[in-house]
Amino acid sequence: QVQLVESGGGLVQAGGSLRLSCAASGRTGSNYHMGWFRQAPGKEREFVARIRWSGGSTYYAVSVKGRFTISRDNAKNTVYLQMNSLKPEDTAVYYCAAGFYGSTVPRDYGYWGQGTQVTVSS
Repeated sequence: QVQLVESGGGLVQAGGSLRLSCAASGRTGSNYHMGWFRQAPGKEREFVARIRWSGGSTYYAVSVKGRFTISRDNAKNTVYLQMNSLKPEDTAVYYCAAGFYGSTVPRDYGYWGQGTQVTVSS
């Protein structure tokens, strides 16, 4: 079992920045891929970014590439999502997830955090 706890969400004006954190515990390991997803009201959960614990390779959704940066601190078992130049359309609940595949599909991730709300005002 892997436990994931997100933090760092909040309310920010358009153009501002936030950093989300995802603390992992339990049976974590270097073979995991960590992903960030988001879900806005009335919409499906969508992929934002992912990173591999081992090696740190990353991949981003087109909508956030160049604005968001995913990173990890292996010593702290924590994954971060630095979000810059935020837009109102970035408003959503953001979820951290862990899985064995470097996927953009939510069903490929077996472990999820509880989510953290990000609201971007115009």
